Amino acid sequence: MRAPFALFALLAPLALAACGDPAPTYIDQAWVRLSPNKETPSAGYFVAHGGDAGGQIRGVLTDYALKVEMHESVDKDGMMTMERIDSVDIPAKGEVTFAPGGKHLMLWGVNDTAISRGKMQLTFLMANGDRLLVDAVIRKPETAGAGAAAAKPAGEHEGH
Repeated sequence: MRAPFALFALLAPLALAACGDPAPTYIDQAWVRLSPNKETPSAGYFVAHGGDAGGQIRGVLTDYALKVEMHESVDKDGMMTMERIDSVDIPAKGEVTFAPGGKHLMLWGVNDTAISRGKMQLTFLMANGDRLLVDAVIRKPETAGAGAAAAKPAGEHEGH
């Protein structure tokens, strides 16, 4: 009688784990690189991780900038250009990286409150209706003396 009970006791945690909630989609590593010129947009970057079901980002909002858009740098006939994107699919158990030279956020008019705090909250609007709130660290613009020109990929637009 003890052997079946012991086997049940060992297997119960595994069975209960299988009944848990599915892994959610989440976003981390968010940061904003301020533009050196307040008249030009700043750029935002992050990593989106797909949960068990994946997801889709439909937009990004913040109270700390006048406007936010998702963009992607693409090579068209040997010239790097930028295109606005309306949505981004996040594969199940995969990830999508928004990084310099690729997909990125453009943020116009980042306000002084966010700059002085060193962070801003971004709200990611998901296709399933969820809203993911993420704090993004604000990085000051690089100066030319710090090697910024050498580190900037060819064709990358000013400020992102």
